[in-house]
Amino acid sequence: MGVVRNLRQVDADAAGVDIAFRADVHAGLAQAQKAIPARWFYDATGSALFEDITALPEYYPTRSETDLLTRHAADIAAAVGPDRAVVELGSGSSTKTPLLLGAIAPAAYVPVDISGDFLRDSAAALAARFPGLPIYPVEADFTQRVAMPREICPLPKLGFFPGSTIGNMVARTAIDLLRNWREALGEESLLLIGIDRIKDIAVLTRAYDDPAGVTAAFNLNLLERINRELGGDIPVDNFAHRAIWNDVHARIEMHLVAACDMDFTVDGRDYHMAAGETIHSENSHKYGPRDANLLLRASGWTPVATWDDVDPAFALILAEATAFRSAP
Repeated sequence: MGVVRNLRQVDADAAGVDIAFRADVHAGLAQAQKAIPARWFYDATGSALFEDITALPEYYPTRSETDLLTRHAADIAAAVGPDRAVVELGSGSSTKTPLLLGAIAPAAYVPVDISGDFLRDSAAALAARFPGLPIYPVEADFTQRVAMPREICPLPKLGFFPGSTIGNMVARTAIDLLRNWREALGEESLLLIGIDRIKDIAVLTRAYDDPAGVTAAFNLNLLERINRELGGDIPVDNFAHRAIWNDVHARIEMHLVAACDMDFTVDGRDYHMAAGETIHSENSHKYGPRDANLLLRASGWTPVATWDDVDPAFALILAEATAFRSAP
């Protein structure tokens, strides 16, 4: 069947700028510790740069997850069963998706991604590879409420959330997101999620600060996007990429560091940054086994199977929707 239609659930202004992007940028730059949510990395340029990151020798999550999907395809298929609608959160280029789709014989595939260009290209590529599979691309921010295509509503669903993207969120936000998707996917749904484990700090920092500078370009492109889409005049060359391990919160943090005092405007509003001040652009939380299971259970998902990679440590967890109950 191929690509059935593209569904767009993004609110844009008359100039075509995502309204939520504008609001998040202004709110983030007004804070004492400036911060912009990591989801705004993924315009067309940022999405392409992230695909380059996944091919770097230092960036282990993609290799580990691909290896797990390949080695355990039969086990995953047996646990999931056929004829489910696969709903992928933050699908990007969907490079790992064929491994899953080829193993489980799904009834439909719904990629959800905020980058429309990447979404359309990857959906077309998958349609050519799986010509009998109905594909319903949804251009939307998967961290918000997303309406499912009506054609898949009667089907049991498998949420697919690869790449350890859940680590970009603090625990409270991660629980809210997983609970929202628990409701959106329904009572008989399953969730297959990638979880990055805590490991050697040197391995972690190399993965987010590669010597080739690809991750730095990815981080700095956030500022370029602000300039392009919001009429900013941020002096991008005056910023540097920084990745650090925060042991208290068990996460890698990415920051954009001001090299000098500077003033700039975004969308007609004035901002100032002092030398050494940062814009906090991403978190990547790492979870031990108990922590990951607790996160899922608190979100309405019960882990039923785990496939682990040991070196470097990474996991795929399959969970089933748990009925919400009131406390006694």
